[in-house]
Amino acid sequence: MGEHDGLAELFETHRPHLRAVAHRMLGTGGEADDAVQETWLRLSRSDVGGVANLGGWLTTVVSRVSLDMLRARAARREEATPRPYDQARDDQAVDGTVWNGAGDPEQEAVLADSVGRALLVVLDTLTPAERVAFVLHDVFAVPFDQIGPIVGRSPATAKKLASRARHRLRGRPETAGAEAMRHRRVVDAFLTASREGDMDRLMAVLAPGVVRRADPAALPPGVPVVVRGAGAVARETVVLGRRARFAEPALVNGAVGVVVAPRGRLLLALALAVEGERIAEIDVVADPARLRALDLALLDLALVGQAV
Repeated sequence: MGEHDGLAELFETHRPHLRAVAHRMLGTGGEADDAVQETWLRLSRSDVGGVANLGGWLTTVVSRVSLDMLRARAARREEATPRPYDQARDDQAVDGTVWNGAGDPEQEAVLADSVGRALLVVLDTLTPAERVAFVLHDVFAVPFDQIGPIVGRSPATAKKLASRARHRLRGRPETAGAEAMRHRRVVDAFLTASREGDMDRLMAVLAPGVVRRADPAALPPGVPVVVRGAGAVARETVVLGRRARFAEPALVNGAVGVVVAPRGRLLLALALAVEGERIAEIDVVADPARLRALDLALLDLALVGQAV
């Protein structure tokens, strides 16, 4: 076995860890694979004979590659304009029947499930440096004296970046304690009934006079922007319920709501008003400008923060 073959074999033992790091930083399996491949190319061109901790070296490289990709993504991100509902596009995004990006759509969905769709959505709201610092420290326990050089900051500044990210992920919940937990139970019941297409359970969790408002970009042609009444909203929810498979509770503008992220990228958000044990209002946000303006946070992390 040649030296290059031995290095490749050694690299393969680190590949699962490197892909896990890159996926949490970048959000998609395809981009994570690109980052890991670039890491291999850099390894194959480097003299690592004197490297005592190859795993640490590789983690540093894949982190720097991911950071560069995040910065490039932020630099080319343009102001998106609202698009009318496109059934084919929606099916591609939700069902993965057509996938024009890198990677397999089913695998992307599995990866998003394994990490948590809400986490990937909220991570995408962080700056590149915040995301890298948080993922490395809070997820993979990398010390800040190693994170600092990766993000081009001092260890103390890297610690502040991770702290800001943690605060951002926790958000600012409007409700606390028992009320927040009650809202969470209502939203969980709504999502379960939506996934199962259970009209009776939907009717039980929707207020009789519930109002559903939606951006036109979220709706098929002919569906009204405003729908009133539990029966009408429940029927529509059943028809469009395939999205619920890719939905998770999250904190939306400080209240318990829902994010829909088929492959870890935000497609829709539901801002909900809960009154008593039922949902009284649903605002379906699909307009890119409105989505960017939402204050999104991790619901479970917010609830844990209230308890400590």
